[in-house]
Amino acid sequence: MNDSYWLQGYENEINQAIISRNSGNEGRARVCARRAVGIVLGEYFAQHQVSEISQSAYDRIKKFVEHPDTPDDVKDVAGHFLVRVDTEHNLPLEADLIAEAQWLKNHLLEQEN
Repeated sequence: MNDSYWLQGYENEINQAIISRNSGNEGRARVCARRAVGIVLGEYFAQHQVSEISQSAYDRIKKFVEHPDTPDDVKDVAGHFLVRVDTEHNLPLEADLIAEAQWLKNHLLEQEN
């Protein structure tokens, strides 16, 4: 993936997440933030020659969280994107997934470039 392709996809998803949140649709905001993280991890895997198992954001996040070399602090943040909502469609933890998606992008990709 070239820089502009993954970055454009990431920015589109983050922007959609912000628009959704501002419109009161937190569920869609979470989905867009998760997709943004999936894009970031696709680029991260490509840069580290890690074979991917899926194009699914959920599968990419799961693989990243389960990888033994993933630092615990990063694993904890990425793991928030795997948490399922409760029966009332609320995330059962205090987390701003948009901010966490931005943090993961900056932590995983910006420090290397």
